[in-house]
Amino acid sequence: MKEIKIIVATLMMLMTLPTQAQDLLARQAPIDRKMKAVDSVALIRLIQYEQFESPAADLYEDWENHYAHRATAVPDSFRIDLRNFCMPTDSRVLTSNFGSRWGRQHKGLDIKVYIGDTIRAAFPGKVRVVRYEAGGYGNFVVIRHHNGLETIYGHMSKHLVKPDQDVKAGDPIGLGGNTGRSTGSHLHFETRLCGVALNPALMFDFRNQDVVGDYYLFRKNTYSKESAQATRLRGVGGSSVAMEDQLDMPGSASAATAAKQAPRAATTRLHKVKKGETLYSIARKRHTTVDAICKLNRISKNTRLKMGQILKYN
Repeated sequence: MKEIKIIVATLMMLMTLPTQAQDLLARQAPIDRKMKAVDSVALIRLIQYEQFESPAADLYEDWENHYAHRATAVPDSFRIDLRNFCMPTDSRVLTSNFGSRWGRQHKGLDIKVYIGDTIRAAFPGKVRVVRYEAGGYGNFVVIRHHNGLETIYGHMSKHLVKPDQDVKAGDPIGLGGNTGRSTGSHLHFETRLCGVALNPALMFDFRNQDVVGDYYLFRKNTYSKESAQATRLRGVGGSSVAMEDQLDMPGSASAATAAKQAPRAATTRLHKVKKGETLYSIARKRHTTVDAICKLNRISKNTRLKMGQILKYN
């Protein structure tokens, strides 16, 4: 009888073990879910930290503070987020297009600014290069952005940021100038993807002080056609600037042809200074006054003009 009691007790104990195990698992489940949530949060924070430390790290192999650009493989297509932007300058006047110019490739847009004008970061990101280049960009800054782009700001009179500094869209990064290989105060603005220069007019509309949309989809097989179209729509000679603003650059339309293409409502007119010209000869040629030219360009009658300098005349 005693042996039977022992057997029954043993069986009863064995029968309760799965229930106890299930209870243990049930109690453990919330802990596992909590740990999983903690792991997910930690992973997200780690990814955000890496992106903060090295923007667009999935596109670029390294981070260095010396070279302005090194071309690497560009994806066949890539969507660039243009939201949360800031126009790098308030100026609406373009003086040179992206593309062929004077027998070489011009890798950005030139925008008329004056010495001392504030230049701002176009998107959030991290400053990669702050340097001076006498034969090229002059005082320039390169910023790598979280959207995959790198932007370059050239010919500035002064830097306002340092390498590895984090910036937000709209933060001042420099002052307008005429340093380096430049014939007049202006901002040279580049947009690059994996070191390859893309036409900024594909993304930025300086005349309307806006971007073209929330996103720009870069596609290798259609880029050239889209770039040419962007220049026609938003480059030098568009609807807000008279076509003589083509500034007689090689490859530009003649003034007569341009006048047919330009709307009559054009408001801003520019003159590119030629060898031997003075404020008085320019005023006579453009049917205006020296005082008016000086006021528009914030210069004095004694200002020494440089060949190639861009002047407003109305």
